[in-house]
Amino acid sequence: EHLLMQMKSIWKKKQENQRNIKKVTNTFRAWEGFINLRLVMIRAEYPKVCQYLQEEKQKHLEMLAIEGAVIFQRLNRNVARMIHTGKLLRKIYEELKEMCLKADVDMLQGVEDTMKRSQLMQLYIPQPLDPQLSTWTITGMLERLNSFRVYITLDGKIRNCCVPLIEALRRLQCGPVHRDVPWDPARPENTPTWGAQTFTAGKHYWEVNVGNSCDWVIGLCKESWTSRNDMLLNSEDIFLLLCVSKDGHFSLFSTFPFLPHYIQRPQGYIGVFLDYECGMISFINVARGSLICNFLSRSFSFPLRPFIWCGPK
Repeated sequence: EHLLMQMKSIWKKKQENQRNIKKVTNTFRAWEGFINLRLVMIRAEYPKVCQYLQEEKQKHLEMLAIEGAVIFQRLNRNVARMIHTGKLLRKIYEELKEMCLKADVDMLQGVEDTMKRSQLMQLYIPQPLDPQLSTWTITGMLERLNSFRVYITLDGKIRNCCVPLIEALRRLQCGPVHRDVPWDPARPENTPTWGAQTFTAGKHYWEVNVGNSCDWVIGLCKESWTSRNDMLLNSEDIFLLLCVSKDGHFSLFSTFPFLPHYIQRPQGYIGVFLDYECGMISFINVARGSLICNFLSRSFSFPLRPFIWCGPK
């Protein structure tokens, strides 16, 4: 009886194995055809992606050109309005000056009208336009960059305060009016940090959280800057993105060379992408998946080290 049970069990396993052989044989026979079909499907899909990205790029460029032209016209009208206002103010000023030179009786004639016009003009002084272009998401950019993801650690041993650079930022913040505000460059919030890694080849992408900080600087610098303390905004071999706040307004700059960027202020995570061989550094608005700015066609022949400075929140 025990032998019969074993025979029955073996027979079931034999049948199961036969079914498995049939299944695998069918898969084996269909495999080559499936792979060939799969290759055809994948090849057919990529042109769709390329076509979609090409259409997206064309739309992006067209909208950028249109928006740029509209803002240019606004800037032109803004300048014309301020020039016209300047002429009116000068005219009123000359009228008031002339009245001051007249006799008291003569001065009373027309002074009320001139004073009203003077007060009215001062209420409606046109302000400079703060132009900002819209930010456009670039499909698939973050996914592509994340394939080069690295995680930057900070080097606490480098005690370079970069005092001239931070002082230059402060001048941008305060302007000529508030430069006597007390400021201590040795305070922790005024001291930048350097990445522990250096890069001499390859593609690398990382993200820096600037949070809601009003003023910050991130990017890459030539390794030798870690042992110097004379970095300025126009120094060579520094590739930085700067956000500077002044009177409630935020401005973006890149250096070197020192250039303004008229786009919306990014918050939260800022992506930094380095392609060493191609000589390219890009800054990414991670929340929007959009490009902030990039350095193109640079020639790197030296180690690059990440640079981070975030001012007070």
